[in-house]
Amino acid sequence: MVEKNKFMENKKYKLSPSDFAYLYEECKCCYYLKIKHGIQRPSLPFPAVFGAINTRVQGILIGKNLQELSPGLPEGIVESQEKFVESKIIPGTNLYIKGKYDLIVKQKDGTYIIVDFKITSPDDDKVAKYQTQLQAYHYAFEFPEKGESKEITKLGLIVVYPDQVFLKKGQAILCFPPKWLEIEIKKENFLKFMQEVNDLLEGPTPSENPDCKWCEFRHHGEKYAHLLNNK
Repeated sequence: MVEKNKFMENKKYKLSPSDFAYLYEECKCCYYLKIKHGIQRPSLPFPAVFGAINTRVQGILIGKNLQELSPGLPEGIVESQEKFVESKIIPGTNLYIKGKYDLIVKQKDGTYIIVDFKITSPDDDKVAKYQTQLQAYHYAFEFPEKGESKEITKLGLIVVYPDQVFLKKGQAILCFPPKWLEIEIKKENFLKFMQEVNDLLEGPTPSENPDCKWCEFRHHGEKYAHLLNNK
């Protein structure tokens, strides 16, 4: 019993920034099971075209001014693309951040912008949806487990969504006008949220969300598993 308690006291939980926008908000029970026990929801097919568009657009920007994509975007040189960043343990918790950001952009004053690409409609509610994800990357860059800290002074989304299509010389050309949605840096709010997540993970298993289809599916499995065993 002593050894078990000692293990739990030293347990560290890796948090992926991308989980905050969907999994954490959709079902605390599913989030708890994934982070604490490694029980993940079955992965669903994701259209490869979205990843292909993201990677190709970001790739041509490396070493260039972000405003070459659109003059409405912040000014700065795109320094790196789609790399992992990991934070130190967040004080007062057993949590650390690890995830893959989209772009890091260096400004003239030597500070940085964290940019996340989203292929979705450019609604203002996207700021609220993805702000915690960006705040998490910010923390990881400011307090990295390895390497030097980066001073981040701006966070934002580049949202692209097709609005026109042209046919030219045997090709269909889709137009994706980029829109910049800036996210305010809120360090104190993020740390309070991390404490909330830590309390969730250190506590008892949360109640299932009655609207969660994955929780419902687990119970169907319990109910009908004997039918398969009888074959």
